Amino acid sequence: MQAENKINNIQTVSLGCRLNALELEKIQAMLAPLVNAAIVVNTCAVTAEAERQSGQLIRRLAEKNPGVPVFVTGCAATRNPNLFSQMENVLVINNHNKMNAAAYINALATTPHTFDAPQVTWVGRPAPRMSKQYVQVQNGCNHQCTYCVTRLLRGPSVSIDYSEILRDTINATARGFNEIVLTGVDTASYARNGMLISDVCDALLQDVPGIRRLRISSFDPASPQVFKIIDLMHRDARMMPHMHLSMQSGSDTILRAMRRRHTADTVRQIVAYAGNDITFSWDIICGFPGETDDLFHETLQLVHATRPIKIHAFPFSARPGTMAADMPGQIDRATAKQRVHEISIAAENARHDFMSDHLGQTVSVLVEENNIARTPHDIDVKIHGDIIPSRTICNVKLVEISGGAYIGIRQ
Repeated sequence: MQAENKINNIQTVSLGCRLNALELEKIQAMLAPLVNAAIVVNTCAVTAEAERQSGQLIRRLAEKNPGVPVFVTGCAATRNPNLFSQMENVLVINNHNKMNAAAYINALATTPHTFDAPQVTWVGRPAPRMSKQYVQVQNGCNHQCTYCVTRLLRGPSVSIDYSEILRDTINATARGFNEIVLTGVDTASYARNGMLISDVCDALLQDVPGIRRLRISSFDPASPQVFKIIDLMHRDARMMPHMHLSMQSGSDTILRAMRRRHTADTVRQIVAYAGNDITFSWDIICGFPGETDDLFHETLQLVHATRPIKIHAFPFSARPGTMAADMPGQIDRATAKQRVHEISIAAENARHDFMSDHLGQTVSVLVEENNIARTPHDIDVKIHGDIIPSRTICNVKLVEISGGAYIGIRQ
């Protein structure tokens, strides 16, 4: 009980990607025996807005917990440590040292701040209780995309040994997680001891019978591994039939300017190979330098042709140190935001059409919280009736569409 109480007093706040949240779980467990009370924030620098929000939240955390050390790590802390180091009771740990316990202890030993609070009193946004477990398979990136600051801050690609992935997956299923999500900065680039990412998925499904659902987080469409993953989806129902592709654009001209390694035709081939039973979601950057109206409409045309059911679209954000920050043809933010709106509407229409086609079906869902569940295609279902425990997998009949989600009845 004492160990549990100590780990509960190491509070964490994750900003940005799922990998950040997963890293915080490990940092929390690492610090629990060593530090009486602390807040650890894993920051994001993918956009200027993400960095601004990181600074705003951390300032509030420090003000509301004056006697507690606030460790700030992650990409924003690595890119701009001065933004945080001048705040009262904030200690900066860069990405290179974030998993090194000695870095936190040394920071405490050398700081002029006095920490005397026995516990954290305010976090603001505590980590949600997860219904699925993320398992890290990789970190860093070897590619040279002109807009990306994350690759500069996370370093080169490093793949985790399968034995460690297997251990984490077995532990997750033993703790009652029925769905596993493999994650990393560039998951598609996984390569270690002769295994590629499709081999890891195949091996986990064989080695861990407790896995009932397996997914992969954001995936590079340029990787030939995408076809192997689709093969596995066709072969094993436990491999969820939905993929999130890091598209960024549907215009070959813009993709070349971004130094992406796929084309619009690559995506057409992927969708055709997948067939009607597999769905996709995308990341899209709107307003990349040089993106004319005609080039943006090439992306829209690809959306209409391939019908992704969800798009995470966001305006281009020039990040210092990247090539794109100094490219000619910078697009004003109002235009970029309008394009975000247009492409989001196109994806919502495709999603609604897909959902309408599946009304009346009974599907297996993973219950999250408050009777909100997820279909295999990663679509929300609001289940009517008695409360169902989180992490339950059950069958639900899809009877209605409301607010972008299904209404379902447990069968």
